Amino acid sequence: MKISEILKNKSLSLSFEVFPPKTDSSFESIKAATEEIASLSPSFMSVTYGAGGGTSRYTLEIAKNIKEKYSVPTLAHLTCVSSTRETVRQRIADIRDAGIENIMALRGDIPDGASDMPRDYRYAVELIRELRASGDGFCIGGACYPEVHPESVSEEQDIIHLREKVDAGLDFLTTQMFFDNDLFYGFLERARDAGINIPVIPGVMPITSANQIERAITLSGSYMPRRFLALVDKFGSDPAAMKQAGIAYATDQIIDLFASGVTNVHVYSMNKPDVARAILHNLSDILGK
Repeated sequence: MKISEILKNKSLSLSFEVFPPKTDSSFESIKAATEEIASLSPSFMSVTYGAGGGTSRYTLEIAKNIKEKYSVPTLAHLTCVSSTRETVRQRIADIRDAGIENIMALRGDIPDGASDMPRDYRYAVELIRELRASGDGFCIGGACYPEVHPESVSEEQDIIHLREKVDAGLDFLTTQMFFDNDLFYGFLERARDAGINIPVIPGVMPITSANQIERAITLSGSYMPRRFLALVDKFGSDPAAMKQAGIAYATDQIIDLFASGVTNVHVYSMNKPDVARAILHNLSDILGK
């Protein structure tokens, strides 16, 4: 099923992001974790794509397995910045042949010191145009940043570039993680004012250990609200307490988003079935599950 169709459903739901293994040796354990999350019957699952496309084969294997074994719609990530046009077209064909209807079209991170990498693509908008022109009928998702893309010079410029991606053929957007819902609401208002009217799915990451925080800031540049920092300061040295508090904080974010009219929230699960299950349990009556 296409995610654009799922998003037309007004019932409340959660989707989850998982990531593929980096090596053959960890494939089975990560596959098992993704299957456990799929067994929770989320609205859909997205499978990320390694820097430089190094885990592209695993991305497709995980996505196809989830779709076929659990009938959960899947969204395969695809990055382009360090790939040739020929390579990208082959990966698009592989995704199509696997029966996956949804692609998350991303530029991807530029590898450090990669002066000799292919230069066929510079921006995600080029990949989006290519996907739309292919005629394969993919549902195409794109990324957005409630706190401004780290390479943008201003909020205004960020919205202009986002509008270019939407006009190129996106069906929906998913946000980078954020920890203050007001940032999402402000971003959504700016996007709507700029004529961006496709669905925008908020992305929430449960922080369940103190050492996740630095990585989250590095990845997203996210603003950490005072009440979240107080939580970490109080419980960060106690792994069990921090896990419970982090799940509660993410649950609170999701409840607020649902109460404010959002119908689907995308949870960055970090391949942790217990965390995904705990959040679903906290929302069981709200979600009707």
